[in-house]
Amino acid sequence: MADFQSLIKELEAEQISIVAGSVDSPEKASDTVKKNGITFPIAYGMNAEETSRITGAYYDKNRQYVHATGFLIRPDNTVETVCYSSGTIGRFVAQDLLNLVKFYKSRNKG
Repeated sequence: MADFQSLIKELEAEQISIVAGSVDSPEKASDTVKKNGITFPIAYGMNAEETSRITGAYYDKNRQYVHATGFLIRPDNTVETVCYSSGTIGRFVAQDLLNLVKFYKSRNKG
């Protein structure tokens, strides 16, 4: 989340909104927000197993959490692309997502 916060102005300039979801408690989510200076919305207290079932995100039954999953949603509310992580690597990076959106926009200006 800190990665996206670090580019929030650039993302907003491209009309990209960031929303995060977490299985953390309100207290832990609040600590994360404060620690990283997060200014975008974060849903908290999500049910990990249910979130996995709905989104297809990988669920670690032993540790009861969902691996990072990112969705790029188009202005018409359809899914453009998804990045599913099955471990500690393999997730959207803010600069890559920003570049991808700029690329998509450049193709549509033809």
